[in-house]
Amino acid sequence: MKLLFLYLIIVNTVSFVMYGIDKRNASRKRWRTPEVHLLGIAVAGGSLGAWAGMYTFRHKTRHLKFKYGIPVIGVLQVGMEIYYFLSEFI
Repeated sequence: MKLLFLYLIIVNTVSFVMYGIDKRNASRKRWRTPEVHLLGIAVAGGSLGAWAGMYTFRHKTRHLKFKYGIPVIGVLQVGMEIYYFLSEFI
C-alpha cells in the first residue's frame, strides 16, 4: 500500500510538471510534448496531476479528449484504488 501511495505521488508530480513544461514550450514556440505522452502519463496513474496541470497552466483545456478524457481516467483510477484498498480488508 505504501508503494502504491509513493508511486501515485511521483507519477502525479511528473504529470503536473509535464503539463507546465509543455505550456511553457508552447508559448515559446519550442518543441512540444506529444499529446500521447500527456495522456499516457494520466493513464499511468497521473490523472490528478494532469487535471491540476491543465487548469493551473490553462493548457489543453479546450481539447475535448483532455477536457473530458482526463476526468474519466481519474474517476476510473479512483474506483480502482478504492477497490484495491477495500480488497485488503476482505
